[in-house]
Amino acid sequence: MTTLLRRAALLLPTLLALGPGAQAAAPPTPTALTAQPGAGLRGLWIDAFGPGLYTPGQVKATVEDAARLGVNTLFVQAIRRADCLCLKAAVPAATDPELTPGFDPLAAVIQQAHARGLRVIAWISVTGAANEARPNTRLTHVMRTRGPQAGAASWLSRRPDGTWQEGRDAWLDPAIPEAADYMTQAALSLVRHYDVDGLQLDRIRYPDGGAWGYDAKVLVRYRAETGRAGTPAASDPAWQTWKRQQVTNLVRRIALEAKALKPEVWISAATITYAAAPTDLAAFQKTRTYADVLQDWPGWMKDGLLELNVLMNYKRDGVAEQGAWYDGWNAFARQVTVRADGTQAAVAAGSAMYLNSPAVTAAQARRAVQAGLGWVGYSYRTPTADVYSQRQTTAQGFQAALALLRSPGGALAQPQPWGDTAPTTRGLLGRVTGSAVPGGRRVQAFQDGQLVAEGHTDALGYYGFAALRPGLTEIRVSGQRWTDTVPVRGVVRLPDLLVRDLTAEPLAPVPALPPARP
Repeated sequence: MTTLLRRAALLLPTLLALGPGAQAAAPPTPTALTAQPGAGLRGLWIDAFGPGLYTPGQVKATVEDAARLGVNTLFVQAIRRADCLCLKAAVPAATDPELTPGFDPLAAVIQQAHARGLRVIAWISVTGAANEARPNTRLTHVMRTRGPQAGAASWLSRRPDGTWQEGRDAWLDPAIPEAADYMTQAALSLVRHYDVDGLQLDRIRYPDGGAWGYDAKVLVRYRAETGRAGTPAASDPAWQTWKRQQVTNLVRRIALEAKALKPEVWISAATITYAAAPTDLAAFQKTRTYADVLQDWPGWMKDGLLELNVLMNYKRDGVAEQGAWYDGWNAFARQVTVRADGTQAAVAAGSAMYLNSPAVTAAQARRAVQAGLGWVGYSYRTPTADVYSQRQTTAQGFQAALALLRSPGGALAQPQPWGDTAPTTRGLLGRVTGSAVPGGRRVQAFQDGQLVAEGHTDALGYYGFAALRPGLTEIRVSGQRWTDTVPVRGVVRLPDLLVRDLTAEPLAPVPALPPARP
């Protein structure tokens, strides 16, 4: 999200140029639609880039303010830049000097929010590695062990010329197997050690610009898995497809591993919605979301990997066509919620409170709710454009936003809990071993003799499915097959499959197994 904040800083003069209080006509309010999963979500992002989580007093005030505002879900920044605002994660604790020594902000928020009936979703910057302006000082931090000085052992995403900084940020590359496993274990540690209601995957993508992923290890993998030679151009469709698959592989691994630990946990993502909205999937594949930062969030929803899609729909009503873009992305996301198993994923619109006046924020929230979506505001710390531009204190901005969001007809006028249950409670997870190239292998799932799902193994050989019906399921991969039973609840783990590389492995027919006892 910090990338968007920097971009917003460049765009803010345009907003201010409209003059104090100047607003173009807001887009018309859409007709109310039938509610779908997530429609009752009213949320607030609590970021850790400033006050709000650093001390026990700040956490107490944050939770109390959220309750006053009338939201029912807090998206609390936990893992920020490969460090945690907590004490029990697989990544080191944050070292911000403002943070009270020995204090566990995530644990404190969960305890106090749950006492008030609020859900807590741990917000994770998945590929975030560091910001050079405020580095983590612990010797165990990934920037010290796998950063730019680690040579061939570095896990950073790089441009073709080897540079790694995007602004002042460093990003981990999801196509580096050990880095992907590191990011997975970081997310899972929150599920293991904290009573979180969900995980939100932020920065689950490549950096802006397309020309990323050129670490030498990644290129070796790409050539081995695809048979292609040379160094691909950033615009090469095959290269883009392969990198996009690496992002999807990471989403799949985190989702299924988390569900194996706690089936009821929500798997969410903060997703990209740059510029004008597409009208269908073909148009989506021409957007920067799909072709530049390599997110396929409609596919993640269809496959049951993403249960709650919170659009980072950061638009400003009254500036060019941005109000229509906001409504368009909400409409498109609502069109693609149906999963392979016939159920629906949940969708919420995320509004940029920090870019807008309270009136615009309230209008966007109302339109999202009337369109049958949930709503989440970014953020508690910067609730208005005046706070973001330092013309107003956080307290003043928060009170102004509260007054309009809680007003009659407002999205938060009638606070109520969000009671939806996560739609994915079961899945299948396996791994192939025994090959020097375990990644990129096609995996097929059959039920009752019919192909019901397919995907690819990741760099470590993992594969899996989340939107299968319960029952006997046959897995076919690399000339091997295995039959097991997908449970009604939980994730079945298949034994490792030892694969033998066949000359024509992708085309080799695999006969069906006879029905077997689970």
